[in-house]
Amino acid sequence: MIFKAKEHYERLKRSAELMHIPFDYSVEQLTELTYELLERNGFTDAYIRPLVTCSPNMSLSKGKQSYLSLLAWEWNNGYLADKMKIMTSDFQRPNPKAFKVEAKVGGHYVNSILACQDAKDKGYDEALVLDENGNVAESSGANVFYEKNGMLFTPAKGSILPGITRQTVFEICDELNIPVKEEFFSPEEMRGADAGFSAEQQPRLLPWILLMIFPLPRNGMIPQVLLYNRLIRKE
Repeated sequence: MIFKAKEHYERLKRSAELMHIPFDYSVEQLTELTYELLERNGFTDAYIRPLVTCSPNMSLSKGKQSYLSLLAWEWNNGYLADKMKIMTSDFQRPNPKAFKVEAKVGGHYVNSILACQDAKDKGYDEALVLDENGNVAESSGANVFYEKNGMLFTPAKGSILPGITRQTVFEICDELNIPVKEEFFSPEEMRGADAGFSAEQQPRLLPWILLMIFPLPRNGMIPQVLLYNRLIRKE
């Protein structure tokens, strides 16, 4: 079964709308084509990447026509380590007044690549990217959560791409009676956290062992939330 195919393709259509890209496929058509793609390739555990591109255009104006590509490849462990070391990046999340940050757009990945590669070059696994006000936004490619004093915290909407995996964490926490708070916070406010993790796009939850310069013990409620990986990915 494709993880939340309806939600993903609704977001794809909404992203195209926000970018003024004409796109007429229905969610049902997209889902059917994706199952066909997986069946033809014999994939049972794969990452799916739909791409919508526009016709050639040199006028910096909206596209008149679009083309759909559906790609899939086997990908068992995401693009990050199982126990991540995180640094605060010098790169900022794009300003929401300059970009449609709530859209999932290929051009936004330039920012992600720069932040992530810079972190890896400095010996870390991932980057914690801040918004224009110095508050935590995301990692380079995922929403973030941290646990402190019996509660989960995650950045509020504004500069983030509110992910589908992020929403799934909310649903799991609701079932487990785990309180979750969306708010703006600085990296310094995360100091003393009991645990932290990234809710990435694969989908998978990835625990952190080091946030900037202080270790995270992975205790408290995080093992319960990480049951998500067993439910979704049978780990």
